[in-house]
Amino acid sequence: MDILDLEITGFAYGGAGIGRDNTGRPVFVQGAIPGERVRTAVTIEKPRYLHARVVEVLEASPSRCEPPCPHYGVCSGCHYQHMDYAEQLRAKHAVVVDQLWRIGGVKDAPVLPVIPSPEPWAYANDVTFSPTGDGRLGFWSAPEQRVIAIDTCLVIEPPLLALYQDVDLDLAELRRLTLRRGTDEEMLAALEVEDIEAPELEVDFPVSISIILPDGTAASLIGDPYLLQEVAGRVFRVSPGCFFHPNIPVTELLVETVLRFAALGGQEKVLELYSGVGLLTAFLAQGAQEITAVEANDDAVADLAANLDNLENVSLYHGLVEDVLPALDFRPDLLVLEPGAYGVARDAIEPILALSTPRVIYIGSELASLSRDSRVISQAGYRLIEVQPLDMRPQTYLVDVVCLWEKE
Repeated sequence: MDILDLEITGFAYGGAGIGRDNTGRPVFVQGAIPGERVRTAVTIEKPRYLHARVVEVLEASPSRCEPPCPHYGVCSGCHYQHMDYAEQLRAKHAVVVDQLWRIGGVKDAPVLPVIPSPEPWAYANDVTFSPTGDGRLGFWSAPEQRVIAIDTCLVIEPPLLALYQDVDLDLAELRRLTLRRGTDEEMLAALEVEDIEAPELEVDFPVSISIILPDGTAASLIGDPYLLQEVAGRVFRVSPGCFFHPNIPVTELLVETVLRFAALGGQEKVLELYSGVGLLTAFLAQGAQEITAVEANDDAVADLAANLDNLENVSLYHGLVEDVLPALDFRPDLLVLEPGAYGVARDAIEPILALSTPRVIYIGSELASLSRDSRVISQAGYRLIEVQPLDMRPQTYLVDVVCLWEKE
């Protein structure tokens, strides 16, 4: 195992610090902070780059702190606990700028400072666990290349953590277990299993239980088939297989950012793609003349219809974006899209750009996908006006980003 002493000069997307060996190759060092000198052990060596782990911190950054979680460094759920919160925000800002340039081709992107989470700990009301193989649940461990059981987690809301610690499942076919907590204190467990046959279950604590089917829809086994989440005074029904942001205070800040970028005056026709359960739809509809929403997931469509039943200026299309758009016969004033971790589907890019919408707001939760799509949007004649990152998931390298584009 090669030992390298390195000067750490930057951050990489994924949580690592970056140094260079004596040949100039980048070395990605998990747990290192720019400005530090560290002694590292090489774990992976490739012709063009290396990965290494910290053996000793020779000169520490003032931002270095002791990780409070006993599982940190083995569990791969968190990546930044060794840095104070201000440094975490600086790291995420630097990475957004870097990725938009390296992958997106947008040099000197107008990236605003990262909006912090009001609470950097105990914020997550939605968490997914995997089985360890010995009847327990836990998170993936990159160092051990397996799922490890955990006793505690400092980013989960305490009531949800207590529920996790009470869970006792013996399902050989279990793939994942997602636990969610609603605004009304109700909790829900969603099971993803290999067999679509519903297992027989008994529970001795107050929690609804659903099974997630292969198409992303859910079937209720015990209790209510959805949770309620309140954002900026509006309540949303959210089914178990449907996406909803895990940090409600930052979700409200996300809505504020989208509305600020939208700058609606009451006369606009808005097209929203990947609308989910209608979170953004509801708030955009209040300021637009009309809004057309497109969503493919059956349960999300049902949730959106229930969540927006008091709004008369919303039209909902159920289907894939690439199938729906060619059938639409109007040119929107504003396009809003939040395509999820994998970005826009390849078949959807062409019909989206064919709309030639004057302004586009893109919300991304996976920076590499957002940056890839940004290159395509830029090449289609759009100029990046403003970029607002938000720290939806403190202690991790993940960052949500809202981009405003205008047609040149």
